[in-house]
Order: sequence, then C-alpha cells, then structure tokens
Amino acid sequence: MDRIKRKVLLLAAVICIATVKIYAQSGNTGKISGKIVDAQTNETIPYASAILLDRKTKATVRIVQSDLDGNFAIPNLADGTYSFKASYVGYQTMVRDSISITGALKSINLGTIKMKTGKGNILNEVTVTAQKPTMQLGIDKKVFSVDQSVVSEGGSATDVLQNVPSVQTDMDGGVSLRGSAARVLIDGKQSLIGGGDVAQILASIPASSIETIEVITNPSSKYDAEGQTGIINIVLKKNKKLGFNGNVALTAGNRDNYNGSTNLSFQNKNINLYANYSYRYGNRPGNGYNNTFYQSGVRGGGYINQSNNSNELEKGHNVKLGIDYNLTEKSTVSLSGGFNIRNSDEIENIGFSEYNGANSPLNLSNRVNTRDRKGNNYDLSLDFVQKFKKKGSELTFNASYATGDNDTYQFFDTYKVFENGSSIPTEFLQQRTNRPSDNKNYNVQLDYTLPLTETSRIEAGYRSQFRVSNSRTIADSLINGAYEFSRTLSNDFNSDDYVHAVYVNYQNQIKNFGYQVGLRGEDAALETEMGTYDASRNISYTPGKVAYTRLYPSIFLTQKLKNEQQLQLSYSRRVNRPRGWDTNPFLDVSDPINHRMGNVNLMPEDVHAFEFSYSRFFKKFSLVSSAYFRQTNDVIQRIRYDDYNGEQGVSLTIPQNLTSAKNSGVELIGKFDVSKKWNFTTNFNLYYRKIEGVAAFGTKDVDGMSYNANITNNITLPYNITLQLRADYRSNEVTAQGTFKAMYGFDAGAKMDLMNKRASLSFNIRNLFNTRKFQMEFDNTNASNTGSTINFSRARAGNMGSLTFSYRFGKTDFSQKRKKTQEAPRSDEESF
Repeated sequence: MDRIKRKVLLLAAVICIATVKIYAQSGNTGKISGKIVDAQTNETIPYASAILLDRKTKATVRIVQSDLDGNFAIPNLADGTYSFKASYVGYQTMVRDSISITGALKSINLGTIKMKTGKGNILNEVTVTAQKPTMQLGIDKKVFSVDQSVVSEGGSATDVLQNVPSVQTDMDGGVSLRGSAARVLIDGKQSLIGGGDVAQILASIPASSIETIEVITNPSSKYDAEGQTGIINIVLKKNKKLGFNGNVALTAGNRDNYNGSTNLSFQNKNINLYANYSYRYGNRPGNGYNNTFYQSGVRGGGYINQSNNSNELEKGHNVKLGIDYNLTEKSTVSLSGGFNIRNSDEIENIGFSEYNGANSPLNLSNRVNTRDRKGNNYDLSLDFVQKFKKKGSELTFNASYATGDNDTYQFFDTYKVFENGSSIPTEFLQQRTNRPSDNKNYNVQLDYTLPLTETSRIEAGYRSQFRVSNSRTIADSLINGAYEFSRTLSNDFNSDDYVHAVYVNYQNQIKNFGYQVGLRGEDAALETEMGTYDASRNISYTPGKVAYTRLYPSIFLTQKLKNEQQLQLSYSRRVNRPRGWDTNPFLDVSDPINHRMGNVNLMPEDVHAFEFSYSRFFKKFSLVSSAYFRQTNDVIQRIRYDDYNGEQGVSLTIPQNLTSAKNSGVELIGKFDVSKKWNFTTNFNLYYRKIEGVAAFGTKDVDGMSYNANITNNITLPYNITLQLRADYRSNEVTAQGTFKAMYGFDAGAKMDLMNKRASLSFNIRNLFNTRKFQMEFDNTNASNTGSTINFSRARAGNMGSLTFSYRFGKTDFSQKRKKTQEAPRSDEESF
C-alpha cells in the first residue's frame, strides 16, 4: 500500500501542476483594483464583473469577478492604455474610458465604484433581481448559495449539505468534510439545539432559512482550531435592502412533510431590523438490518438476524430577531436573539432472531421502542464594530450566550416467544428511562485588524468559550406489575469545558507573491463528574479531568500567475475534540443487543494538515484543484466488542484513541458555463487512508483507496423555468474494523419564476430512485475462530418529493429629479 500511497501523492501533484501554464512575468507588473458597491445602500456587490478592454481595439483583455466584499483586482498587466467597465444584472454599467499603466504608475486603485440601478426614461421605483452563482470558488473558501439549489427546496439543512462539494452526511445526520470530521457552526457560532447534537441541529433548520454555506478546508490561525478537516458555517438569512422587504415560503411534501418560513426586514440609513420565523413538520421513516455471523467456535457457527423499522415525527419552531444600529459612520452595534422549540416522537420496531450452526432457532423476540423528546433553546448575541480612520483598520467585539433544555422519555417493550431453543408463552418485559439535560454556552471574542502598508496587515484577537452540560438518566423496570428502580442504568453525568485562545496573524503581498503566517495558542480543559447509585439509591460522584495547552501554527504561501491563475501551499495544526456521547461513560441500551457507551478518558485528536492548491478562473469556467495530506494522532474510532460482559450475542461499541491515521488525496472542484442556458458544478475527491491499529483494542493496521464524486446541472428553459439535476457517488471506505459500502443517489428539481420574478414555484424529488442506503461490514474474526462478521444497513425516508411556493415583497424608493422630456434618454452606461 505504500506504493499506492506514493502513486496517489504523485497523481495529486500531477493534476495540480499539469493544469498550470506558467507565463513569463517580466514586464507585466501592472495592477488595477477597486471595490464595487450599491450607490444607494453602500452595500457591497459580490460577483460583479470587472472588465478590462484595450482602449484602441476594444478587445477584452481580462474579466474578473468581485469577491464577497465587493473587492476586485486585475494583476499582471503590461504597460498600455485601457478602458474599464463594471457591470452587474439590474445595474447601470459603470465606465472609465482611459486608464494608463506606465513605468512610473504600475498600480492603480479605482477606489469605490458606486453602481446605480438600471434606468429607463423615468424611474421612481425599482425592483432589482439578480441571480447569484450556485458556487463561488476561492482558494481558501467555497461559498454555496442555497437560493440556487432547487433540489434542496422544502428540505432541511441536512439536505442542503448533501449538495455542497466536499461535504458528506452519514446515516445519523452527522457531517464530514473530505471524509473526516468537521466543525459545524450556525452564523459562526455553536448551536445548542438538541444539546448541541449536529444531526438534530441540521434537521431543525429548514433550507428556506439558509442564505449560504461556507466551507473552509484549511483555516488560518484566526479561526478556531477545532475541526479535523476544517469548518462548515451555515449562514442564515438576514436581509440588508433599504426599505421594508421580506419573503414567504411554504412547502408541502409526501409522507406528511410540511414547512414554512418568513423573513422580514426594514432598513434606513442608520438602522436595520430583521425578523425570521420558520416552522417544520416532518415524518422520517427508516428501515434496516443488523446481521451477525459467528465463526465456528461460537454456537457452532450460528448467526443473529435483526430487522429494524422506525418512524420519527418532528415538529419545530425557529425564531430569530435582530437589530443593527449605526452609532456613527464608523461604529455599528448589533443585537440579535433567537429561540427554538422542538418536539419529536419516534417509534421503532426491532425484530430479533438467533439461530445455531444447524439453523435451529435459539431465541426469537420483538422489541418496540418509543421515544418522546422535547427541547427549548435560546441564544443572545451582542456585536460591536469600530472602524478607524486608517483604511482597513477595524476592531470587532462579540459576546454571546446560549442555553438549552432537553428532555427525553423512552419506553422499551420486549415480547419474547422463543428462548434457549424452546417455544414459550409470550413474555412481556418493559423498561423506561427519563433523560433530562441542560446545556449552556458562554462566548467572548475580540478581534483587531491593523493595516501596516498598502499590502500588509496584522490581525490579533482573543476568545474565551465556556460550555456547561448536565444530564441525568433515571431508569426503572416493570417487575411483577410494579416499576423498580434500576441503579445500573441510572446515572448523572456533568461536564464543564473551556477554551481560552489568543492568536496573531500577519499577511503581506510582494508583487504577485503573498504569504500569511499565524500562531494560535489555546488552553483547554474538560472537567467531568460521573454520578452512580448504590442499592439504597444514594448517589456518589467520581471526578475526572482532561487538560492540555497547545500552539497551533499556520502558514499560507500564495503565488498569483497570469490569466487568473493562483497557487497556494498551506499548513495548519488543528484539534478535534470529543463531544456529546463520545465522553458520556454510561451505557445506552436502546438496542437490546447492540449497546454503546462513551469514554470519559478520550484525548482530543491532534491534526497536522498540508494542502497545495491551484485555481484558475475563466469567463466560462472556474477550477480549484487541491492535493492534501493530513496526519491525525490519537485518532478516535468506534471499536466494537462482541459478547459484552460475558453475555453472548450482545455487543458494545465504545470510542477509543488509536495511534494515528493518515489521509492523502486530491480534490477537484469545477464550475462550467457550457452555454447561456446550461452550467454545471462538479466535485471529485480521491484519497488514500491508513489507520494504525492497537492490539489492546483488537484492531490491526488497515488501509485503502476511496473516492467520491458529484455533479449538479442547471438548465434554463423557456417560460422562466430552471431545471436542476444532481447525482452523487461514494465508493467503499475503510474503518478501524470494517468498511463503509459504496452508495449513490439522484435528485431532480424544477423551478418556475412567476409575477415578474417576485414569486416562484418549485418541485423536487430527493433520492429519486431510493438508492441512498448506509451499509457497513464489520470484521471481528480471529485465529481462534471465536469472532464474528456483521452486515449492517440503514436507510432514511426513501425518496422525498416536495412542492414549494415562495414570494418576495417590498420595494426601495429612490428620489430623483425627472429629466425634461426633450432630453435624450440616458444610456445604460455611466462614466465614473
């Protein structure tokens, strides 16, 4: 496999380098830059076209797009005289007729270009509608526009993430980036919905409430060090248009799935008010199996078949309110808050059958699990931004607080009809548990940016985060018609953890070469209390603590080439901290034969990430290719043990720190405009993984190649109809004890704009052919023939169809003097 690994790295380098065409840079050192904003609101205009033409021949020299902050730069220009245009749908084209690059004047900053809305002869009210690109590709960040994802409409944040390049979701709603753990944030902050459980957070957010998804694969020292492969930030909608504006969306889907949302805002020169509300009512049916086959030394080669059918009904309300107030031209204070109310009811039917090697039944039973879960979560955030006289100098402050309460009630009803090889009268057993929990997050952050020269700046900041979590499990069993307290399944688990961090970041640009170096220091600790009961129902606590202080350096080297090409080499050290169930040391027996528990002694994963990227942006297509290598020390893997506690047929899964894991691969992301009517975005990720086993945990070294790919097609049809088709594929992937099996799926959707593009009607089907099924094979066999192999399968919902109607309302008034009727109409171009 070492030869395979070398081939993967060689292939990664070849793909990144082969597409690079190095041009001689001598003499082409001119640069034109600027910033594009809305003339009325002063809001930046991302994705605007900055077009440079030869003044004499009018031939196009270069076309670039402004970034999310409205900034653009056109480097590597030869001496000469040019014309410049800035254009964007719904705005007048702004023109500078003559710009000269000479030996004495190589760099020209056009300053702030204020674009005005498009004009006819008379215009008092203007409605501007412009389509954002589905994906904006950058060398350090990818931004996915949810409004353009037709196949996600009517779904949840989980459905949206399935359509984002580099991102995968698993059978439990967890999220990974390039096949490994990533940190998921909501508006740059951690959410407490469902006690901070990522799957519950994503399931509770309707797609209609999301503005964009930001993916950062190798963050700098300015960002939190947490997340093995990077950060996924879900940005919720926050309208910034002048005047009163809003939108409403209503969705109805099969299997009784409904949701609705509204986003309202009012803004004038000094204040911006916004309010968002969403409601989600969803059914999530599921099914699967878990079959165990024993070697000949166990039951003469017997086996256990377990089938599973479930349905979860989820209802949730989300509200967010906020205000931004401009104290002065350079000072802004913002206050926002939100709350989430979530209820879910789930019923699960588990069929259990055990046979010996002669195919004779040993045990047959059926189990019905019912679960009622309620949660209330609140958050409050205060932000302050102070800009200084020096351009680019800025101080930002944030203080936030979040709290959440979650209660889970469960009943486990078991019906036995066959036991120890003999038929018996139906025997009824019942257990029940009550699990109340509460969580609190406190966060304080201060960041300062100071430009040193026109091309260099320094950033520094401080952050403290405190998290408090308390959970209790009260369990009892029905015995002889009465409930008796079960002390072995009852417990308390309390945890307090904190992270104090400081960072400094320096970046500079020397002609076409840029570099950024940073260092982040974090002092972190997790303190726990494990409460257990004695026979008299008295509780005693055992304390625990894991503490560490680490430095997280980062370095980025960037070389800009001719024709909108760029190379970047980066390194960063990161950490992946265990969360939630990973550290709770008490037994979960929701599944009668597949138990799980956490490990309070888990150490965080220590990650070293290297990445080499090449990007090129053309008028018709954009390409970002990356070769990466990641070494993870103390890697966390879930280890399965057979015959737990000497009980045959019962397994226990517990997370453990293994020695290390290595991932190396290459990723390609491309956006192609085939024609005015058709464009597509595609993603391909090929990687090699090696996990070092630990004999004490019964694991051995494993390795293997994996890949995943997806493609999203956008086709414009007559009558304002947009068609979107998507396909994805994941190959087999190795784990410490087995293999995730290959999976693929298709989605399709269509959207029609109505009422002068103020409204739209869309229909989509996700998982079109019901092929997305999560399957695994575990291999616990051994030389003494006392092990087993397990086949596992689980699927959620099947295909899901939904119909969504959305309507946008509001207007922006512009006071302007009417021209005299004898004046000639103004062109759609204006000089600046």
